[in-house]
Amino acid sequence: MSTIKPAPKARTRQVGSGRTGDKVFSAAALGAGVLIVVVLFAVAMFLVIQALPTFSAAPADITGGRGFASYILPIVVGTLIAAAIALVIATPVGIAVALFISHYAPRGMARGLGYVVDLLAAIPSVIYGAWGATFLASQLKVPYQWLADNLGWIPIFAGPASGTGKTILTAGIVLAVMVLPIIASLAREIFLQAPMLHQEAALALGATRWEMIRMAVLPFARGGIISAVMLGLGRALGETMAVALVLSSGPLIASLIRSGNQTIAAEIALDFPEAFGLRLHELIAAGLVLFLITLLVNMVARWIISRHKEFSGAN
Repeated sequence: MSTIKPAPKARTRQVGSGRTGDKVFSAAALGAGVLIVVVLFAVAMFLVIQALPTFSAAPADITGGRGFASYILPIVVGTLIAAAIALVIATPVGIAVALFISHYAPRGMARGLGYVVDLLAAIPSVIYGAWGATFLASQLKVPYQWLADNLGWIPIFAGPASGTGKTILTAGIVLAVMVLPIIASLAREIFLQAPMLHQEAALALGATRWEMIRMAVLPFARGGIISAVMLGLGRALGETMAVALVLSSGPLIASLIRSGNQTIAAEIALDFPEAFGLRLHELIAAGLVLFLITLLVNMVARWIISRHKEFSGAN
């Protein structure tokens, strides 16, 4: 009997240590969550306080001489145009790449392609910008001229085409290349988590591989795809150096193949080092607008995802 008495004590000590570990982890997780909220609130308050002189200044003192709204609206539109171009190009390509890696490529090839996609996401943005400015822009001059000659009656392709190729369309293409690895990597992980039972059942009922993907994989991954696209949109909206290197900035125009347009992030990056006084407050106010746009995008993404959260591998 004496030999079995220590066992409950050891078991009690293990349970106690486990509870202590749970408490420590819970406190650490809570602290990290609170810290994120505090930092976010501090950044928002800093932007608001520093932007107040811009909102109270006379319209004639703001860049352009017509008030802050007239100054910020063109670069907000330019930011949205560049991000929209990036998503239109990167979303279908990224989903197709993810589907190929997860459901079509042989296992050895899929592993290698997955590593390549992950490495593309780690390349610094300045490298993409240098590639776009030195190589891609020069290669697009001839296609831009063809678009101006043959489709110039469409406002977005109105000429004269840029002689340097540094346009908002080029910036959008560079952003698409930067966003593509993010969308493809996240979508691939979501596709791999699709319930195997559903996939095997669809194939057993005579569905082709594409029909199986359309009926079993894509509905399951809908929320994840939206999350991946919105994460890519967040990077496209806030990208700075690549756009600053690729885009020949100018006033807001409808044509995508002419020099012009500007984004908020590139505007801040180019002008902030030499800004002072009211001009500095203008740029911080522009950063506040970008902050609000990003926050709104995330809120919309959360709302969209919440509408599809009922679907899971269990139902």
